[in-house]
Amino acid sequence: MNHPDATLDRPPAAGPAAPAGPPASPGPLGRLGLWSARHVRTVLAGWLLAVLALGAFAPQVTTALSGAGWQADGSESVKARQVAEQHFGGNASTALQIVVTADRPVDDPAVRQVLARASALAAADPRVSTVVPPQPGATISPDGRTAVLLAGAKASPDDMVRAADDLKGPLNALSGDGVDVHATGASVLWSDFNKANHDAMMKSEIMSWPVTLAVLVLAFGSLVAAGLPLLLTLAGLAASAGSLVLIGHLFPVSVWAMNFAMMFALALGIDYALFLVVRFRAARARGRTDAIAETMDTAGKAVLLSGATVLVSLSAVMLVPSPAFRSMAGGIMLAVLFVLAATLTLLPAVLGRLGHRVDALALPRLKAGPHRSARFAAWGERLWRHPLRYGAGALVVLVALAAPVLGLRTAMPSITVVPEDSSARAGYAAVQRAFGPGAPGTLQILLPAQADTETGALDVARAAARVAATPGIAGVLPAQPAADGSGWSMLQAVPAVDPSSPDLARTVDTLRADLPADALVGGAAVENLDLQDLLTAKTPLVIGVVLALGFLLLLVALRAPLISALGTAAGLLSTGAAFGVARLVFQDGHGAGLLGFAPQGFLDGWAPVFFFAMIFAIAMDYTVFLLASAKEHYERTGDPREAMVGALAHSGRVIFAAAGVMVAVFFTFALSGPLPPKEMGIVLGVAVLLDAALVRLVLLPVLLRLAGTAAWHTPAWLDRVLPRISFSHD
Repeated sequence: MNHPDATLDRPPAAGPAAPAGPPASPGPLGRLGLWSARHVRTVLAGWLLAVLALGAFAPQVTTALSGAGWQADGSESVKARQVAEQHFGGNASTALQIVVTADRPVDDPAVRQVLARASALAAADPRVSTVVPPQPGATISPDGRTAVLLAGAKASPDDMVRAADDLKGPLNALSGDGVDVHATGASVLWSDFNKANHDAMMKSEIMSWPVTLAVLVLAFGSLVAAGLPLLLTLAGLAASAGSLVLIGHLFPVSVWAMNFAMMFALALGIDYALFLVVRFRAARARGRTDAIAETMDTAGKAVLLSGATVLVSLSAVMLVPSPAFRSMAGGIMLAVLFVLAATLTLLPAVLGRLGHRVDALALPRLKAGPHRSARFAAWGERLWRHPLRYGAGALVVLVALAAPVLGLRTAMPSITVVPEDSSARAGYAAVQRAFGPGAPGTLQILLPAQADTETGALDVARAAARVAATPGIAGVLPAQPAADGSGWSMLQAVPAVDPSSPDLARTVDTLRADLPADALVGGAAVENLDLQDLLTAKTPLVIGVVLALGFLLLLVALRAPLISALGTAAGLLSTGAAFGVARLVFQDGHGAGLLGFAPQGFLDGWAPVFFFAMIFAIAMDYTVFLLASAKEHYERTGDPREAMVGALAHSGRVIFAAAGVMVAVFFTFALSGPLPPKEMGIVLGVAVLLDAALVRLVLLPVLLRLAGTAAWHTPAWLDRVLPRISFSHD
């Protein structure tokens, strides 16, 4: 480990290098690193076996994972769907709607033939229960030129999305000679949504690789060292992808889990490899014979703490009772675990085998400099001399960018998030033209067997009249009794507004207030509303848990309540600023033309919960690297100035390089076609950029400067409770 003498900011004087001190006794992580390095064949064989065994399932990941799960478990709308699936032949929100439009009446023989072929295609799929033919006055338009076939759901929501995957192409192929056929409905929407976003994310991943490689080569200075993060990423990705496929046989796992897992595996694999490789090279440059042990006892400890922080941040998302959210968080956590395991075992084994060859294939003029960066040390000295000037400037920028978040609106995505030529959107538009703006969001109202009218329960006729009289309802279809004798009845009400209109929520609230308590109001649009309500209700809890767990982890590691609290609070600034920018871009539409999208007037509903956990996890990643380095210097010197300046000198370059890779990766998503990847790319990219540039490299060091020795003070009662964790190796 470098000594904190300021002369190390300059090249050493000519002459023999001072001999390195005797190796210190390694700690647990140091012993793990030494064991891995001494048993490199065992470690490599173990990882190769794991990657081959689990990676064999990886090619199935896009077909084995689920496409649905965007629901609020236990909500009234989900209960309504389950009743409709059980008692109404699958006429539920997950049913497929086959829309046939023609330039002539649908009773024309040629059109009837197309309807028959479409019906046969759907009926042949084992996931479809029954196919209901078009009904005059209900599913045949007033002009007689549009008809809707209803393919009932016989399978789970996930399997109905897969049925949509398989059927929408053949159904569309029936189009021709003045007749258009499109599958639509919630299952088809999620099918198109998942495909569009998966394709966009794959495109973004491919676009980001050249940039990632360029930044890695610049950061490491050699091709061999730059390849180490890719080793971790590929091992972690292959193992996590195969694991997700196996888990998917037990529990539904969203296909988005793999997309986010890929992104986090790449980002954290680069972060962790940078931190360890830079430390290893520095130890070897000083002639340390225990370079692996020192690397693992210092940088390895920070990586372990960082990984734990990422895991606890994402675990808070599990508090949201929605399959899609829980499986996405679980998928990322699984990828983080594999990357962390590879970092703590595979990487030291490879470093031990490479030794000095880690610098092989160094490129001209890109050879890595000393571990202690003179530039970042000079920046630390400047911050120490002028803390208020730089700290106030950074704070003003962050607060100004965060201010718009006060007017942020969220909602579940509208039909505009799928491409215009997609089956779901084409069918959606055809239904609106033929039946009215609210027809794609038809409500399903399930009424149980009626009790004696003296109890105050409404009968079906009175319920239908009340629904029809509700503001915002354009029409009510005739009541449909369950054919299985269960006593349930279904009313289908057509709203007067588009399903994405805020007015629909007020209509649903009115219906639920006016109808009997045992009536169930559901439908695909209502499921979105219930999920949005759930997310809004759970957001404060998730944010609170993330902050509390992040603070506790820092407190346990640093044993310093003040700087742990300041480091946690600082993460809120970059998060708030990122969401403030998101409001300006995606809600207000600033820059929409440049990015190529039409603003919805709101941010997609999952962003506050999910993106907050992701942003905070990444922000704490950098916080851990900086504060662990500061604690290491403070433990050795007892000097708060050297703690702050030394932390920037030793970790500033790593944070800067890692953030550069992340920003490049995230901003490539902003170039993707669909809106959700754009939102993710802008929000995460801006968050990482602001967090690295203004929080971790300016504001947090300034807070260390202003707090002085108080930043590292441990109250006596806390000292007796907390475990003793040291970040020094000698």
